[in-house]
Amino acid sequence: MKRRLLMLSVSLVVGIVLGMIGYQALNAQQQAVKRTVLLKTDLEGIENKDGNLVIVEIAPGAESGKHYHPGHEIAYIQEGSATVEIEGKKPVTYKRGAVVHLTPKQAHNVKNNSKTIPVKALVFALYEKGQPEVTPVK
Repeated sequence: MKRRLLMLSVSLVVGIVLGMIGYQALNAQQQAVKRTVLLKTDLEGIENKDGNLVIVEIAPGAESGKHYHPGHEIAYIQEGSATVEIEGKKPVTYKRGAVVHLTPKQAHNVKNNSKTIPVKALVFALYEKGQPEVTPVK
């Protein structure tokens, strides 16, 4: 009887520890913002520019951090809703189906206010060649 109780206790403790380790590993792998480049190409007749098609995903409750891009971006919100905070303007929340235009080097932050639903946007960008696609702003 004592041996069964000991084995049950040890099994329970090992299960809890493994569960905690697995939970921490899954949370550590989750990125706040994920950019998946679908296409990066030269555009005929437009010198020194790259055409980019990107899927941007923002995890629930996450934000991009203040940053800018080296060219125009046009984003179509596919899933969720995002609040865009553009420097010098009032924050605007865009829901699924909305389209957002950001001009070159326009400092902004994008927030996902939902705690459960990720934001997913399809972004077409026209960037200056040789420039970083995302530049953080302090």
